[in-house]
Amino acid sequence: MGSLLELVQVPLDGITSFSSSAMISAQQPPFPNKIQTTMECQSEEEETHEEQYDSENCTCSSEHAESDTGSPVTLKILQNWVPRVSHYFDKEHYTYAGHQIVIQESIEHFGAVVWPGALALSQYLESNQEQFNLKDKKVLEIGAGTGLLSIVACILGAHVTATDLPEVLENLSYNISRNTQNLNMHKPEVRKLVWGEGLNEDFPVSTYHYDFILATDVVYHHGALDPLLATMVHFCKPGTVLLWANKFRFSTDYEFLEKVCNIFNTTILAEFPESNVKLLKATVRKN
Repeated sequence: MGSLLELVQVPLDGITSFSSSAMISAQQPPFPNKIQTTMECQSEEEETHEEQYDSENCTCSSEHAESDTGSPVTLKILQNWVPRVSHYFDKEHYTYAGHQIVIQESIEHFGAVVWPGALALSQYLESNQEQFNLKDKKVLEIGAGTGLLSIVACILGAHVTATDLPEVLENLSYNISRNTQNLNMHKPEVRKLVWGEGLNEDFPVSTYHYDFILATDVVYHHGALDPLLATMVHFCKPGTVLLWANKFRFSTDYEFLEKVCNIFNTTILAEFPESNVKLLKATVRKN
């Protein structure tokens, strides 16, 4: 993962486990070849694209929760990951809002790994409950992946619908059920959502209205950016707040950000420089 994580091998009864010694809390498993190749090539591209695109090049505004400087708050992703000695390498333990969350990961899909954006937005929602009160609100997460963020939103009192591709739903459902079944809260729903497909049929605007749309690390080197943008537009109606946290790696990431800024009223809430994550709020523009 380049500079994000420093992994230390610890022998355990003849098995090798991994622990994180970095401030960023996500201990991530070994990646399959196609994921590893993408991650190895991103560091050099990140440096180039950071020079070409920065926050000032986007037409977004900035919002600081604690000062009047006009700049987004600068944060670190805190160590909410709980180190555990375990023979199992596919489960991670986190603590948010006073609850321990156990996440099962998989190296089979991009969506089955906890990425930095999910950690950043989970942390921000936990720390800014007065600004973004999720209690009894209808929340949709697109590209929910392992379900960590949806679980945190559920703990914070939201009516949560977690969505992702069909191949991710089994692990997503397992994590959400495991972490919410014994808690006194609104029971979350897990649904299939392929960006840009069947939106009017599966989520008609006349029936489905959400207070918050959550998205983390949904923008990376893939070919579904236009359908993703169409999905955001479909769900973001007057009164809806889109909260999007993303690790910015490639020029296409910044180009997508510019498109979002051109369509929505967009504010950069926070930046996490050590992990190259930006957290943005977007709302529908008034005519």
